Amino acid sequence: MTIAGSDSGGGAGNQADLKTFTALGAFGTSAITCLTAQNPAEVRGIQAVTPAMVTLQMETICAFFRLAAAKTGMLYSAAIITAVARTIKRRPVPWLVVDPVMIATSGARLLRQDAISALCNRLLPLADVVTPNLPEAEALCGHTIGTLRDMESAAREIGVRYRAACVVKGGHRPGQTATDVLYHSGRIYSFRSTRLRIATHGTGCMFSAALTALLARGYALPAAVREAKHYVHGVLKKMT
Repeated sequence: MTIAGSDSGGGAGNQADLKTFTALGAFGTSAITCLTAQNPAEVRGIQAVTPAMVTLQMETICAFFRLAAAKTGMLYSAAIITAVARTIKRRPVPWLVVDPVMIATSGARLLRQDAISALCNRLLPLADVVTPNLPEAEALCGHTIGTLRDMESAAREIGVRYRAACVVKGGHRPGQTATDVLYHSGRIYSFRSTRLRIATHGTGCMFSAALTALLARGYALPAAVREAKHYVHGVLKKMT
């Protein structure tokens, strides 16, 4: 299940998640948190779904399907985060992947400033895996991240704080190589790929959705991270 916003441009959010689930052999369900009017260049409008309706979507899915994994994406408000966290507590899943979506590639804010504390206090403690990009990891840690060593420290800090695995995605770091760092069970893993020069959005959604699908299919976490990164790289390569 993906619990995320709807991207009218189809490149991110709920639409990207469901496409990714299907591509990786997982049947996807969805609870939509927000409607957005957007394309790859801009977000023109956001309309939040009521927390009660988000809860009803999740409850209705869980009443029929036996979920193997779930992920969250754009949650937008403290009220929606609270509703999602309460429902997950009532309806726990084997794997919960939290992608702490805060700002769109276009620069639009996708998480209200007053919702960050709800994210940290209510939802992240329920996560099995957290998948921040560099700006999101900086927001969660409260300090800048520049080097690969900084990424490793941030992944460990977030993971230890929330008792979860943490993947810090390195796509925002300059250089010829894009490196992601996983902290899991006291160990640090690094995953590298050649950087592809392409202007797009939704890669974070694709990655967390791919990770969720692979965990649902029974992959061990390090292997799931490796294969999720490989999947996103392959999709981007086809676009060059």
